[in-house]
Amino acid sequence: MNQATLHQLKVFEAAARHGSFTRAAEELFLTQPTVSMQIKQLTKSVGLPLFEQVGKRLYLTEAGRELFATCRQLFDTIAQFEMKVADLKGLKQGQLRLAVITTAKYFVPRLLGPFCQLYPGIEISLQVTNHEGILERMVNNLDDLYVMSQIPEHLDVNYQALLDNPLVVFAPVNHPLAKEKNIPLERLCSEPFIMREPGSGTRRAIQGLLDEKGLKVKVKLELGSNEAIKQAIAGGLGISVLSRHTLLTDTAEFSILDVQNFPIKRTWYMVHPAGKQLSIVARTYYEYLLEAAKQFVQPTNFSTYTTAESNQLNAEV
Repeated sequence: MNQATLHQLKVFEAAARHGSFTRAAEELFLTQPTVSMQIKQLTKSVGLPLFEQVGKRLYLTEAGRELFATCRQLFDTIAQFEMKVADLKGLKQGQLRLAVITTAKYFVPRLLGPFCQLYPGIEISLQVTNHEGILERMVNNLDDLYVMSQIPEHLDVNYQALLDNPLVVFAPVNHPLAKEKNIPLERLCSEPFIMREPGSGTRRAIQGLLDEKGLKVKVKLELGSNEAIKQAIAGGLGISVLSRHTLLTDTAEFSILDVQNFPIKRTWYMVHPAGKQLSIVARTYYEYLLEAAKQFVQPTNFSTYTTAESNQLNAEV
């Protein structure tokens, strides 16, 4: 192991965690041949195979499992050292690792801007993924703080309410229901519906309401991003339920339908594992974010929003 490098161990840890050289390459911004070469060199240093391939799936050998556990301990120790060094240096430099639910990308970068101006020496990593991706990152202790709209049920975490996150019914601006009030939920069942992908917290919230009322909608499309859904709505392909925060970067015209049982009330939370020791950088951003959220301007009614009105909202934020 004297010939092994820290870079090789990082590449191995990512490949072992994902069970895939391709996904490790994507995470580390490397090519797959580079990942394969680093693993090959590390395997030579260890003297035993680290992976075995059965069919198309990649598995850790016994030596690989032992090395993976060692890497996790090593990287945790290095992270603790970096944290202590950052504390000694104060906020002049350091690293902040954030992971947020997909919809949170509409407001978290806006709250990051002033923080970066206050502390220009801080390096910030922002990962955007769905609810299941956040849970995976949290279990693997990959980030300092998480912004999500559903508290994990089976993980021991600390959390703090940050912002309201109401889910509303989006439709094209010229939709026949746009001018109606107090629309029965059953009316949505006859409309073509655009749904987020499985694993999305928004999808679970919608499905929970429908199951409670014993209703089913006609799912015409399943899409993996809010922006793709908004474009589909604007193209007249159907209606959907999205966070009202997605209006903050609107580039088209939409109606928010006045439907019974809506908005679905949800909340954005700031979360971190209960036993995690936050660095001075993470603690400072935690406190900053709570204060900045109080000043955050959100849409407050359910009328039709035009591009000009969305631009005004952006200006106010």
